[in-house]
Amino acid sequence: MSELLEKEQNQETFGWAARDPSGILSPFHFHRRTNGDFDVTIKILYCGICHSDLHVVRNEFGISLYPVVPGHEIVGVVTQVGDKVQKFKLGDKAGVGCFVDSCGKCKHCKENLENYCPKAITTYTTAMFNGDTNKNYGGFSDIYVVNEHFVVQIPDTLPLEGAVPLLCAGITVFSPMKYFGLDKPGMHVGVVGLGGLGHVAVKFAKAFGMKVTVISTSERKREEAIQHLKADHFILSHDSEQMQASVGELDGILDTVSAAHPLMPLVDLLNTDGKLILLSASSLDKPVEVNVVPLLVGRKGIGGSSGGGMKETQEMIDFAAEKEIIADVEVVSMDYVNQAMERLKMGDVHYRFVIDIGNTLHAH
Repeated sequence: MSELLEKEQNQETFGWAARDPSGILSPFHFHRRTNGDFDVTIKILYCGICHSDLHVVRNEFGISLYPVVPGHEIVGVVTQVGDKVQKFKLGDKAGVGCFVDSCGKCKHCKENLENYCPKAITTYTTAMFNGDTNKNYGGFSDIYVVNEHFVVQIPDTLPLEGAVPLLCAGITVFSPMKYFGLDKPGMHVGVVGLGGLGHVAVKFAKAFGMKVTVISTSERKREEAIQHLKADHFILSHDSEQMQASVGELDGILDTVSAAHPLMPLVDLLNTDGKLILLSASSLDKPVEVNVVPLLVGRKGIGGSSGGGMKETQEMIDFAAEKEIIADVEVVSMDYVNQAMERLKMGDVHYRFVIDIGNTLHAH
């Protein structure tokens, strides 16, 4: 009888999981919870591959709990709604980002900053957020069950595959631009790294009416930055003359690079009151070195930001629809996911992989 009850209370689900730090993903059968009163069930159509997915499947942060079904950039169609759901109806386009639950009572939750809630639950489980006994599996799968509060409505005008990375990369750059005031027309902002986060940052900055300088270690990114993304200026970061020529010019910098790199040359590019905002970490235990003097004499700041709350994520998606902002993506099949992960590690992606779950995830 208990087995029968268990089957009635769980939804059979199929996805791909990594079982160990090799990070190799393979077919995996598991169960989602039953759809509760405040839940929606989403049939996943597309799921993005974020760089953090690569880190977690290979346990490079030391926080992975196997088996890991990654994926926190999820877009699909609502196929089931709970009795008390108000935001969604059957057939709505819906998206899920990095967080799927929080305490709802703390200062952060009350201020629509669920992403900073100490009890926030990530879309797939890692040891950092291990207070919940229910193991979460991510979006490399056919369905997702989630409380409606943690779901965003995807406007009809946004192409789904291009909208997917915005649920992580988009809000990760949009939130600090808003919070730190780097969203005013005429301001000059720098974007370090032209990858999944960086190229979206350039698009949002231009949509805000700002002047944009891309800072990169790769000369081959120059034409892409200027011609395709319409950046105003490009600096090769290891060219001391180019760096020197731009000292004191930037009102703010969004640093999207996860690899370890020196920060002080970037601080030098800031104007008085300028802010260097870090959006990625190379590891969880390697500190960065900072010379305080340039901060003092220029009244400059170094800060950080991680994602955004649900209200702001919806605001970001709506703004993206209004300004026709989507990520540049390469759509791949589920069977290609391990090659995609390897290419991602090599930086061989323009600029974000998105898995066509709806058409290529077949139960084995």
